[in-house]
Amino acid sequence: MYAFVRHATWISLAVFAMNAEAQTTQRQYQLQKSGDSPPAMKLVEAPVRQPGDNEVLVRVHAVSLNRRDIYMRLGQYPGPMPPNLVPLSDGAGEVVAVGKKVTRLRKGDRVASIFFQSWLSGRPKPQDMGSALGGAINGMLSQYVTLSEEGWVKIPKHLSYEEAATLPCAGVTAWNALVTRGHTEAGDFVLLQGTGGVSILGLQLAVALGAKPVITSSSDDKLARARQLGAVATINYKTTPDWDKAVVEATGGGVQQALEVGGKQTLGKTLASLAPGGHVALIGGLSEFGGDIPAYALMGRNATASGLYVGSRADFEALNAFVEKHRLKPVIDKVFEYENAAAAFDYMDSGALFGKVVIRL
Repeated sequence: MYAFVRHATWISLAVFAMNAEAQTTQRQYQLQKSGDSPPAMKLVEAPVRQPGDNEVLVRVHAVSLNRRDIYMRLGQYPGPMPPNLVPLSDGAGEVVAVGKKVTRLRKGDRVASIFFQSWLSGRPKPQDMGSALGGAINGMLSQYVTLSEEGWVKIPKHLSYEEAATLPCAGVTAWNALVTRGHTEAGDFVLLQGTGGVSILGLQLAVALGAKPVITSSSDDKLARARQLGAVATINYKTTPDWDKAVVEATGGGVQQALEVGGKQTLGKTLASLAPGGHVALIGGLSEFGGDIPAYALMGRNATASGLYVGSRADFEALNAFVEKHRLKPVIDKVFEYENAAAAFDYMDSGALFGKVVIRL
């Protein structure tokens, strides 16, 4: 009986794969630009491109949003936008067809996209910066996506597609900040700003590393949720404008790691929150990019600063191994259906989120 069921299941999967390969059209979101107006996001019928020799076709099951995607939709992201750009860098799905020379993956594999398609390991090359999904090239907000076999990683077995879709940008960024560049040690204090995707994933990673997260927010309710996830100190920056002093007091001298996502309006206070020998990862600019880093702010503390733009495939694979080892589950605030993708963008832009916003396909 078991053999029969297993055989029937194999036949079912094979039929599904054959149907996927035969799929010729799909529904796909595009950012369509006209004149000086912000791009219009439209759901259109588009062809499914079958994989070349070294490519993989993936049926996308979930995607997640990052702050960058809001800037892309508003036409405010630096650099030119390709015509009819498919947005979003982050997605997860199932391999349904592979090119004849593919060796890394096979049909049925559960995979997630990597942010920079050509940045595989080590230091990035100049051309790698032009391989970002959902920016320089078409992204993941599509029912089917065909990319090089090198542009995917297998996802942890215990994660759903929705959970795995949260990791390519925010997860890798937090990992790069805390581990690849930050070399976080057990017992380190880690400063996190706000409760968006990078900060909450950073909080979870910090706890698993044995570090002690300190987090800021303007919402006491969100701070309470952060404590439930393991934050050892929480600071409401609205009611405590001098939150840098509160950070130093709460940590007994400052933090060893800081994930700076605020930008111009928060950078000075973040630097003032560092302990001697501390490290700040410059990640985002929610309050506007820019801001000065006075030499003495680093020199006087023997501190370091790293400018981060996500990371490599090797970083993502290391993150996934850590997530699997520690059985981490990314925090998803809200899941939207594919037809309501525009509402997901609006919710992300509202700032109401705690963790990640996901679209289910």
